[in-house]
Order: sequence, then structure tokens, then C-alpha cells
Amino acid sequence: MPLTFQTPVAELPSLGTRERNQLKEAGFATVGDLLTHFPMRYEDRRSYDAFPQEASEKALCLQARVTDVKVRFAGPKQRYTEVQLAELTENAWGRSLTVRFFSMPFIAKAFPVDEKVILYGKVKSSGARLIMDHPEFEPIPEDSEEQPIHLNRITPIYGKRGGVPQRTLRRVLYEVLADLPATAVNDVLRTPSAKGGFAGLSRFLALQEIHFPTSQESLTQARRYLALEEFFTLQLNVLHRRQQWDQLTPPKSSGTGSLIPQWLESMPFALTNAQQRCIAEINADLAGVRPMHRLLQGDVGSGKTFVAMAAMIRAVESGTQAVLMAPTVILAEQHFANFTKWLAPLGLRIGMRTGTRKEGLEADLWSDGPPQIIIGTHALLSEKAFFDNLGLVVIDEQHKFGVSQRAKLIRSGTAPHVLVMTATPIPRTLTMTVYGDLDVSLLDEMPAGRGIIQTTVREKPDMKQVAAFLRQQVEAGRQAYLVYPLVEASEKLKLKAATDEFTAWQQRLSPIPIGLVHGRMSAEEKAATMQAFRSMEIKVLIATSVIEVGVDVPNATVMMVFEAERFGLAQLHQLRGRIGRGQHRSWCILVASGQNPEGTERLKVLEKTTDGFAVAEEDLKLRGPGELLGTAQSGLPGLQLGDLVRDQALVNVARQLATEALSQDPSLRRHAHLLFTDAENATLS
Repeated sequence: MPLTFQTPVAELPSLGTRERNQLKEAGFATVGDLLTHFPMRYEDRRSYDAFPQEASEKALCLQARVTDVKVRFAGPKQRYTEVQLAELTENAWGRSLTVRFFSMPFIAKAFPVDEKVILYGKVKSSGARLIMDHPEFEPIPEDSEEQPIHLNRITPIYGKRGGVPQRTLRRVLYEVLADLPATAVNDVLRTPSAKGGFAGLSRFLALQEIHFPTSQESLTQARRYLALEEFFTLQLNVLHRRQQWDQLTPPKSSGTGSLIPQWLESMPFALTNAQQRCIAEINADLAGVRPMHRLLQGDVGSGKTFVAMAAMIRAVESGTQAVLMAPTVILAEQHFANFTKWLAPLGLRIGMRTGTRKEGLEADLWSDGPPQIIIGTHALLSEKAFFDNLGLVVIDEQHKFGVSQRAKLIRSGTAPHVLVMTATPIPRTLTMTVYGDLDVSLLDEMPAGRGIIQTTVREKPDMKQVAAFLRQQVEAGRQAYLVYPLVEASEKLKLKAATDEFTAWQQRLSPIPIGLVHGRMSAEEKAATMQAFRSMEIKVLIATSVIEVGVDVPNATVMMVFEAERFGLAQLHQLRGRIGRGQHRSWCILVASGQNPEGTERLKVLEKTTDGFAVAEEDLKLRGPGELLGTAQSGLPGLQLGDLVRDQALVNVARQLATEALSQDPSLRRHAHLLFTDAENATLS
């Protein structure tokens, strides 16, 4: 039987029992699993780096011969393996190099004396010796039949997967690609144009080149082709989701507009032009024949809440309910307080539901019926009973929720309109890739009367001077946030922790009242602390990044972030947005440990700009999309080869191809196998 993507790895004839078990335990069930495990890098083994004469910051790829192996003691209970290597020369031993592996005594068996090895790692100096610690290494095969797989070529290096040796994985993939018929590989994209940049390529040829490239040029082309496939799959999924949404019929949620002028007259300030423009775009959606599916983007402090409030008023006017879901109890409590305050003149019925609190939801509380506006956290997902006639769903800080969570709330009603908001400015490429099923409204104007924020980076400041500055601000009637990366001290991470520093600051600032808030506190404790801070009972708040989103205390003018290099730029920009919300001048002080010069230099981006989009673009370049989307991952589902910074042109091409594919085949029969599951979708945001 010819090989296919579905052929079980266990049926490959060249594998021994041990190799089959290793591959199975590492999760390689089919030939397709092997072929889509792409190399993490390559070594050009047609030539090697010169044997080192001094330390090098650049990782080197070397050939050497083992001359001696010893297990040594670094202390009473710590052993390390020391391997002596010599340069390969034609007639004699060359220069020497010492390789060390700590706490791995078993590794000595991997270095038989006189065996040739390939090494990859950085060289450092220790006295007169040159040393490599824990390099990647691989024996040079003596078998002449295997040498063409591992040597004298651009050699793939795969990420460690279970206990599968590098050479085993490489050999198995080499044999699979030699035996796999071209007809067994289905193209995801239509046949490229004979004159285009991918002329002559197919998925089969790209897989051959990505694993065993014949040249650097063919490798680059194969990566770009497979990256385009990945972007196309993402775009197809996003557009298909939008297509399904557009086929639904929304409830009537536009209202008459009579309450909006009454609401605006009651407010002590005028809406910005950007807010008015976004409200008009949303009103047009609410009056349309398709459910609204819109993303409201705005920098911190740009007034997204009031735009959402206007949309919810219009929905209520039409006789439907409106729901706002926030990612944290702190933010839900704040929204509830703001909505209650600003909508009081309209006499609307407002309720709140978090994991521990219900307010305004009792059946007999409202003689006129159930709440018209409900505000809460993810607890709303399990409370379908509250929804009598759901017309509008507003989701704040969209990147804190998964797509599947959004869909679950949406399914609580009959195709309600959906408005998702984020204060994290998202670069256009990322918006198109992740939120391409949403129309976008942009708040690109800040309300008048906001104070100036001055941002500075400091290394190891004098804490007596810091305390004096804080006292000066408190005496002037202002308040301050002091943010730390950890809740409690950690043995593994030598970082300052909020709980420890709380005690230290009590002593430094006594008798100024100080509070503490972090993620491990109960919802009631966090809410009580934040309320005390808003009412100025607490003047200085020690916190973790739990205050990152939505906390609005106009009197707070100081934000100090300690160990600031441990935070992403986008997150620091969010934290900075907690100040400068009133008319007073504000200071954001980013305190670096001084142990990471690159990290300190990165922080200076925030000294130069308060433009959230500029900060987001820089963060995307430095840390990848995971930081901006609030995930730990550096990529997105299905993106192994695509890079959202490097491959912006490919994203645009993929969008066009996906649009054409949907127009030609709305049922997606040809591409149905490409659509992600709910579980995969959930990681998109």
C-alpha cells in the first residue's frame, strides 16, 4: 500500500520496535504528524564554523573528536560531566574545547572516546580554557549510507519531542518523503500561477524542501508557501465564521433614539468626534438586517465605555436586554457603578452578576419587569435564566476571553448583536488575522481635560527619594499605584513580590494609609480594597497586574512598576493608562532591576510615545502576538511557519484567496477539513 498522510507510523517498515515506541510516546501517530513537525532551525553542514580561539556571542556549529570524558564534582551533591574535544584536522589534533553538562552524569555514555561529534552552542572563556555548557550535539555517522541524510547538506534540526533522537527523526522523515507519492499530498491552495512568486510549487514539493532543502533559496520559498497555507486556513476559518453569523436574523435593537439626547444632556462633558462617529457606525449596524459583529478599538482612556453605553441604551429602547461581560470582578464592579451613575436620569433597570454577587436580579425587585441592562463576569455564561429578550452583547477586553466563550454567551439569545471592545491597540495585520470576522470601529481621539503623563525609566532608584516623592504627591491630595510582578516571593524567580513590599512600604510611608490588592484575594476583598482606594481611604495601593484593565481612579497620578522589564510593553501601556485620567499631571515610573540591559532599553519605547498603536507594533516585533492577545503562546493556532511581523504581505494575499474561495464555494466542501474546532478557536483570543 502506498503511503498517505493517514498511514499509521507503526506501519512504516523500516522502524524497529524501540523506534516505534519512541515515536508513539512522542505523539507521532500518523505520517501526517511527522510531516507537519517542521524543523526549528537548520545547520549548513556543507561547511562548519572555524574552531574557536575566543569566546563568542554567536552560536557556532563545529566538528570535533572526543579525547576524554570525566564526571567531576562541583560540590558535595552536585556532579557534572566534562568532555574534552579536539578540532578535526587532516594530520594531527588541533585546538581543544571543553564541554560541560551539569546534573547529567548519564550523558557521559553519549561521548565515546575517539568518536566524532557535531556541536552547536555558544563558547565562553574560563581562565585559559574555552567552554561550551549544555550544547546541542550529535554523533557523526560512520555508516556511509546514512551520511547523506545527516552530513554535507543543509541539515534540519528538530525541536525535542519525547525521547526521539534527532538522527532517528531525521532518518524516518527522509525515508517517508522518499516513499510518499506526490498524489498523496492534497494542495490546500489552488495551483500557483506559472508567473507568480510560487510558480511551480505544490504542497508536496514544499514539504520536501522544508525538511531537506536543496538550497537556502528553495528553503525560503518553501517556508513562505507553507506559511501562506497557514494564513489561508486561518482566514478561511475567520471568514466562514462571519458568513455563518451574517445568515442569522437579529432582534430589532435600534430603538427610536429618544433616550440618547436625554442621556447626553445629563452628562457634564461632550462626546469626542471619534465617539460620535463610532456610535453612528454602531447605530447603523443595530438598524441593519444582519446581526452586528463589531470590534471597538480604543487606546486606554479614549472613552469606550460611553460608546458601549450609547449602544446599550439604543438596544433597551427597542425593548430588548443588553449585557456587558467584563473579564474581572474589579472591572465588572466599576462598570456597574458607572452605569448606575450615568444612566440614573433615564430610570433604567440595571443588574449585576459576578461569581459572588447578585444585584438587581431578584424577580420581585422590578415591578416593570426584569433588568434591562445586566453587567457581570464570565458567571453570566451559566445564567441563561437572566436573559428574557437578549438584543445586544458587549464584551469588554475581548482578548481576555476565548472565541468559544463569546459564542456561548451569544447562543444565550437569538442571534443578538455583538460589540467587542479592547483597550489593547492591535496592529492591522493581527486584527485581520484574529478578528477578521469583525467590523472595526476606531476611537482615535482622547477626551479633553486629561492630564499629561510623563514616563521615565529608572534603574535601582534610591528608595528614600522615592518615598519622599510619594509623600509629596499624597500631601498634594493625589494617590499612587505601586505594581510588582509577583504576589509572593519565589525561590525560582528572584523578583520583588507585592505581599513582602506591602510591609516595607507601610514602614517607609507611615502613617499614610496603604492598601494591597492581588489576584489571590477573594472577589469581596478586592472589591472592598478598590472601593477604599476610590474613596481615598487608601492613598497608596500596592498591587500586581490585576489592576491592568479598566480601573478608573481620576485622582491617581503616580504609577510605579517594579521589575518593569518582566512585563510586556503592551501590558505596561495598559498599566500606564490607570493614571492621567484626571486633569492633574501624572508620572509613570518604570523601575528596572539593572540586570537585563536589553530589557531596560526596550522600556525606553514607552518614554518616547504614549501612542498605544506604536507601542503595540513594537511589542509585536519583540514578543510576538501572544503578548498582545493575552496568551502565553508566541503564535496562533496552525501557525508554525507564518510570522505576523515578517509575513504581512502573505496575510493580505491569504485574505484575498480565502475571500475568493468562499465566493466560489460557499458550502466549503473543498476546504471543510481546514476549519478549526471550537477548542482550537478558543485559543485565538
